[in-house]
Amino acid sequence: MNIKNRLTIMSFLQFFVWGAWLITVGNYWFATKQWSGAEFGAIFSTLGLSSILMPALTGIIADKWINAEKLYGILHILGGLAIAYLPQVENPTSFYWVIFAAMMCYMPTISLSNSVAYNILKDNKYDVVKVFPPIRVWGTIGFIAAMWLTNLSGNKASVNMFYISAFAAMVLGIYSFTLPKCPPQKLISESDSFLKKLGLDAFKLFGTYKMALFFIFSMFLGGALQLTNMYGDTYLSEFAKVPQYADSFVVKYSTIIMSISQISETLFILAIPFFLKRFGIKQVMLISMLAWVLRFGLFAYGNPTDGLWMIIMSCVVYGMAFDFFNISGSLFVETTTDSKMRSSAQGLFMMMSNGFGAFFGGIISGFVIDKYFTINGQRDWHNIWLAFAGYALVVAIAFAVLFKHKHNPKDVESIVH
Repeated sequence: MNIKNRLTIMSFLQFFVWGAWLITVGNYWFATKQWSGAEFGAIFSTLGLSSILMPALTGIIADKWINAEKLYGILHILGGLAIAYLPQVENPTSFYWVIFAAMMCYMPTISLSNSVAYNILKDNKYDVVKVFPPIRVWGTIGFIAAMWLTNLSGNKASVNMFYISAFAAMVLGIYSFTLPKCPPQKLISESDSFLKKLGLDAFKLFGTYKMALFFIFSMFLGGALQLTNMYGDTYLSEFAKVPQYADSFVVKYSTIIMSISQISETLFILAIPFFLKRFGIKQVMLISMLAWVLRFGLFAYGNPTDGLWMIIMSCVVYGMAFDFFNISGSLFVETTTDSKMRSSAQGLFMMMSNGFGAFFGGIISGFVIDKYFTINGQRDWHNIWLAFAGYALVVAIAFAVLFKHKHNPKDVESIVH
């Protein structure tokens, strides 16, 4: 089997592991276990905490002491063991700590999978810019495949989704040991400062107004992303409590409906070069924020019958909301930071969005929904989504007013080609 196919398998399994439970864990939490919403918010905060704590540390380990592909495999095996133990957990506190352990192993593998792929492709003389994107797309396909499998097999709210995820993690962990060697690069010097070793020297960028503002808005948008991952499938499934919707396609196949979001994500990636050239980085980021308003607003007014088109459009809009900020934000970092700290700056961008954004988004949304939008165990989804839409609108308006950035077509041309 050639290298590209082997890396495609790695990418597929990398996100299959996550897709098997991430979107449907809310159903397990609320419907199967009937635990509270505030505690559920803490579960998703583990993604943020793990994204803050682990990628830099595992990056140092892979750079200095152990082959990246071996570390990648070890983390997946350990994470798989933790996920496999989740069905045995009988209280929310224990569930939190077990899934936290699983995420401490899983979250750093996202960046490690990229490092392993880049290393192997370069060693085999491939053009990484040309070859890697089609490989990475299979990661999204893996995520979608896992969602479909758990839904069609009737396991979207059962313990079996954790076993499916754990099995895939174990297979990937073992498989990774067969990949070409990615030895330590020893890029970190003993004389480097502690902050530089952790990849945190880019925090000095907060000293400039524009960069500080950009990172703060990245955190706010990171929070918005977690809201639909946390509650989307649960929202659709709870239409079952309304007699006229109980037997609808949306209720039976809620996870498949939600997978339209990931399918849309793969398609909007292709549209990014056009939008960047036509509108510029700031406008594309603003379009993303307005897309989040639509994402939540359409959910607020949708239903499984005459409002089904709103639910589907909300899922389609997700691709624009997610891709446009992540890609244009990464491009902004690439074109406005010094080359000596560009990698650290990209890491800081991900830390603010997937780390602090996910952490605060999970904690605060769980508290707010439980305190203000839940009565006798019934969640008021219409007003929940409207509140989220209002949040995204305030962020968008503040960004449009406060963030100043002049469009330079040459910057875009140098990256998208």
